[in-house]
Amino acid sequence: MKCKISKNAAKVIQSELAKPENEGKMLRIYVTHAHGDHAHYGMAIDVPSDRDEVVSTDKGIDVILEKDNAFLDGVRIDYFYVPEEGFAVTNPSMGNHGDH
Repeated sequence: MKCKISKNAAKVIQSELAKPENEGKMLRIYVTHAHGDHAHYGMAIDVPSDRDEVVSTDKGIDVILEKDNAFLDGVRIDYFYVPEEGFAVTNPSMGNHGDH
């Protein structure tokens, strides 16, 4: 499985993971709702289970993804400051380029 994290998103995620209460935990990306050929995503700080795969990214952040979930393979995590600040999780490999 693959996962990409933008530079802006990596800074915010690393800051959150560095908090004492998150020691030993990782970023989890999960599907909140799937319909048709695309999905909507959520994020959490969590620990992996036996149903998960841990994917290393080029930003040095390990991400927990549910095994065998095609909607999660190829996700991209971005962080935008405008028009409003926040994360955006998409999966360009599945044709999902943003919310609708």
